[in-house]
Amino acid sequence: MRIGTNPSKQKPASAYRPARVTIAILVYIPELTGYFHHRLDIFKLCLESLIRHTQEPYDLLVFDNGSCAEVVDYLRSRRDDGTIHYLILSAYNIGKIGAFQVIFRAALGEIIAYCDDDVFFYPGWLPAHLKILQTFPKVGMVSGWAIRHTFGYGNKSGWAIADTDSRITLERTRCIPDQWEVDFAISTGRNPEKYLADTAEMQDILLHCNGVSAFATADHFQFVSPKSVVLEGLPDTWSGKLMGQMLDLDEAIDGAGYLRLSTCDRYVRHMGNVITEDLQVEAEKLGLRTAASEVNQPRHWQNLAKKPWIKHRLKALYDHLHWLLYVEPKMK
Repeated sequence: MRIGTNPSKQKPASAYRPARVTIAILVYIPELTGYFHHRLDIFKLCLESLIRHTQEPYDLLVFDNGSCAEVVDYLRSRRDDGTIHYLILSAYNIGKIGAFQVIFRAALGEIIAYCDDDVFFYPGWLPAHLKILQTFPKVGMVSGWAIRHTFGYGNKSGWAIADTDSRITLERTRCIPDQWEVDFAISTGRNPEKYLADTAEMQDILLHCNGVSAFATADHFQFVSPKSVVLEGLPDTWSGKLMGQMLDLDEAIDGAGYLRLSTCDRYVRHMGNVITEDLQVEAEKLGLRTAASEVNQPRHWQNLAKKPWIKHRLKALYDHLHWLLYVEPKMK
């Protein structure tokens, strides 16, 4: 049974047309305590830096992978104010590669600019990515920050194309600033001194084509890619894994003969789970208001936690709380 006529039938067709570029962000903030205590502030800075520093037409798609109510409320508010054009809310965490399978099928643009929810964007980031994408042959991924250890995988197509295409020359050098490497180490919880020592003998690989240069590597936390390339590289089956398989995606894209490249200048920055003082300074210079995260803890707690018997009991308490908060409720 139907009463009346759907009023939409009388309206003209929508003037909306999908932008060539879809910017896609994957959000996962299940709580605002512990590791995730500052993560909503991080995501807000990610979003604001993206909006401030993207002048080209785009559609913004956000996939939320089972975040807590506070985060979902914020996402809905940014959809309602028109910042987010497409918002997909998952009732639970389907894993990163699972989220990719949804995102890259749902996005309408032929070019997808993907990032995790903890990436900071600098001015001019998108044109710099697109210039490389449009200059080099058969480009699969372009990232805005070259990280030295990533030269160790997913780059066989770069060597092959450089050997067979006369337009491309390959240069082995060492020009990535140490400060970039230190920033990466800090944002990923690594020891900066050890990370620099571990990569001290590694070389940086540059490719040059028609006056444009790019590092012969990319990273899966942020990249710009033709939609078709990522769909080609994604697994055919649903794994259900919450983490992992991202290196498999890198290798699959490389194995299909596509270049994985990065800009020579740093156009993005991985933030991690706290806003450091130097990142705060950079953000404020660019007109973005933020505050460094308060992460200092009383030193006497740090000293107590070093005692083996206390450390053992704290770990047992942590395991018990994890079971009560996250495991047992799902078993009921």
